[in-house]
Amino acid sequence: MTEKLFTPLTLGDLELPNRVVMAPLTRNRALPEGDVPHALNARYYAQRASAGLIVTEATQISPEGKGYAWTPGIYSEAQVEGWRLVTDAVHAKGGRIFAQLWHVGRVSHVSLQPNGRAPVAPSAITARTRTFDGKSFVETSAPRALETDEIPRIVADYRKAAENARAAGFDGIELHGANGYLIDQFLRDCSNRRTDAYGGSLENRARLLIEVLEALSIAWPVGRIGLRLSPFSNANDVADSDPMKTFGYVLGRVNNFRLSYLHLVEGQTGGSRDLPEGADLQALRRRFDGPYMANNGYDRAMAIDAVESGSADLIAFGKPFIANPDLVERLRRDAPLNEPDRETFYGGGEKGYVDYPTLTDIAA
Repeated sequence: MTEKLFTPLTLGDLELPNRVVMAPLTRNRALPEGDVPHALNARYYAQRASAGLIVTEATQISPEGKGYAWTPGIYSEAQVEGWRLVTDAVHAKGGRIFAQLWHVGRVSHVSLQPNGRAPVAPSAITARTRTFDGKSFVETSAPRALETDEIPRIVADYRKAAENARAAGFDGIELHGANGYLIDQFLRDCSNRRTDAYGGSLENRARLLIEVLEALSIAWPVGRIGLRLSPFSNANDVADSDPMKTFGYVLGRVNNFRLSYLHLVEGQTGGSRDLPEGADLQALRRRFDGPYMANNGYDRAMAIDAVESGSADLIAFGKPFIANPDLVERLRRDAPLNEPDRETFYGGGEKGYVDYPTLTDIAA
């Protein structure tokens, strides 16, 4: 019997061959000149094209949206051409790939910002976290609060990035609303102390998210837009006084967009799956009408059980895909997994990026 994890699933009008998703993974290997994807990135993603769906590493929508050295963008012609190398390579292997659209907000450093300016945020509250400036991990810089009349510019940047993703040949897009980056900063009452139309009430704190989804929906058809959220994660120094209320409200609102899927980080990003008192993932999931993608610490048995039981429709794997380009086949056969080399996660060249062996390589 074939476990349901390895059976097809239709997202909108896109059929996936299986329900194993390659989660977005920042690897810091874009060309330093212009943050442009290149042939090495195309090779990396093509190796992993047997995933039911690939979601790219987080990709900045503008120079201002950058928070880490050597991460790719999707706002320049050169970047679009670079991503076209990637999508062509993935499609040549029969894969499907969504671009994850990203603005880091306050999780940045002046050395990474245009003209050394301060990063932007909902409110002028520094994130107690670190970022990578190309030389070392450094404390994030103090941000400035966005002016109300600047927010349409941010929304326009998201729309242009979405249009660029179509031009680059992607099959869809995922909006990064998780892990303490700009969208998440607006949603949470710890990082959003605004008193205008984008702060205070739940409706106001969710306004940027809704406006961005409206803009993305102009650039892409129904069923080709996913959303990533992390309701209970404190990544990059965010918190909320009542995450069940906040994210329950958000999910009720986003149903209007008939999204391709909801991608939730279950627990702490890349950490514990334990939830705070009163947290209920399944209650949140029931607020959303479409397919549910679960993420965080899944192994084979957990993934199979989650999909069989109906608690998730897709399972996103992160670190296992770094070291196992043929992860789907390894999971299908219950074969041993390669261990990832943490020293090569961020930055560098081929080592720890495109040199992990497949089962076929090992057999040969």
